[in-house]
Amino acid sequence: MATTAKPIKQFVLDTNVLLHNPNAIFVFQENDVVIPFAVIEELDKLKRQEDDIGRNAREVIRRLDRLRAKGPLTNGVRWGDSSPLSGAAASTAPSGTTGTIRIVISDEKRPHAIADDTKDNRIIAVAWELHNQGKRAVFVSKDLNARIKSDALGIPTEDFQNQKVDADRLYTGYVTAAVEGDLIDRLYDERMLPLEPIHAALAQAHDSDDPTLPADPETVLPNAYVLLKDEHDENHTGLARRLADTEHLIPISPPRKPIFGLLARNVQQTMALDLLMDDEIQMVTLLGSAGTGKTLLALAAGMAKVFQEARFDKLLVARPIMPMGRDIGFLPGDKDEKLFAWMQPIFDNLEYLLSTRGAHGQAPDSHTNEQRIDKMIADGKLVLEPLTYIRGRSIPHQFMIVDEAQNLTPHEVKTIASRVGEGTKLVLTGDIGQIDNPYLDSSSNGLSYAVEKMKGLGLVGHVMLQRSERSTLASLAAERL
Repeated sequence: MATTAKPIKQFVLDTNVLLHNPNAIFVFQENDVVIPFAVIEELDKLKRQEDDIGRNAREVIRRLDRLRAKGPLTNGVRWGDSSPLSGAAASTAPSGTTGTIRIVISDEKRPHAIADDTKDNRIIAVAWELHNQGKRAVFVSKDLNARIKSDALGIPTEDFQNQKVDADRLYTGYVTAAVEGDLIDRLYDERMLPLEPIHAALAQAHDSDDPTLPADPETVLPNAYVLLKDEHDENHTGLARRLADTEHLIPISPPRKPIFGLLARNVQQTMALDLLMDDEIQMVTLLGSAGTGKTLLALAAGMAKVFQEARFDKLLVARPIMPMGRDIGFLPGDKDEKLFAWMQPIFDNLEYLLSTRGAHGQAPDSHTNEQRIDKMIADGKLVLEPLTYIRGRSIPHQFMIVDEAQNLTPHEVKTIASRVGEGTKLVLTGDIGQIDNPYLDSSSNGLSYAVEKMKGLGLVGHVMLQRSERSTLASLAAERL
């Protein structure tokens, strides 16, 4: 029995979709991609920028130029195998066929609502004209206001879904299981526990609304934690982690000594420190709201690994510069003076760790915290950089922390991870509830995307921190305000 071919859609792309992901023109399977001429004009203006927006604009232009060799883009060109990463960036129909990529140069009539001659209105007008012609036109944009305008005109409208994840069901890194008390005792007595007894407990509890339960009741991914609770005694608990590439759980206990002056204050922080201090795990992602300790835990582990254990050559801390809307060049002073303002949250955490209270038990010296930090930087053991300078580098034998990673696109996170050299540990931290990038949200940012795409790998671990430990006031404010 022959299968009926699906009607072809006409996806009209906004500029921000191409800037978000230069591969966007290759992911619409057998459907046609329509690029308004106004988008080409915007790309032309943005290509001169020396940042990721400029680089992405140039990349899109290069790909369109290669497609031009196949024929006139105004007539539509089947992209076929022209995707730069066919099979990864590309998304074809089940039959392997592809749609066309077409540039529209005509100046469509616009309805009164979008009569003003702005680029957004000219782009939406292309989708409106196709829709009026009876085509299955869909306007795709990362700009919320553009989507609202398009939808108000009756045009089917979508966000770019290709790199979005379900933020409401984001992987937490741990599960809870109610078990018989003797299983908890067995875990600590034998220092190992098979996964089979946990599967039944998870399957039995899976009908509940517990967000820590996995989608598959029998799934405990490598490096995931299991919080064991005695069915008959709520005070009898245990914590275990599935040892990567095995079918066993190993017991996890809080560190007996402070890690660079820091002790875990709750079970999620215990999980995080366990991942951060395990040299076998090369990538760690930490999610959590303000005050949960993401950055502080990562810095404490990094300081311990670099300055106490000498496991890594240096501690590299990077933060995105662009998302706050002001480039580093607008601040006064040289690079280091400009960087100080952006890195102030990192300095605050470092000063706490180096303080008498934060670094209890360390050898005292006569230097102030600022002088000690300056010496670490001068010695090359501590490197603080904006992500602007990461591209093109190879980073071996370093403990690398990327803070505020929720403000990065999936493409930027991939770029950073691909810089990691031999012997480097990468830690991504962030709060997906506080995103400053106007074209990202809790589902489409690079940190959420990395969590979902990298989960289950033996070299990767993840924990979602739940409880604010900054102060009693901070906890109350986060809860009530």
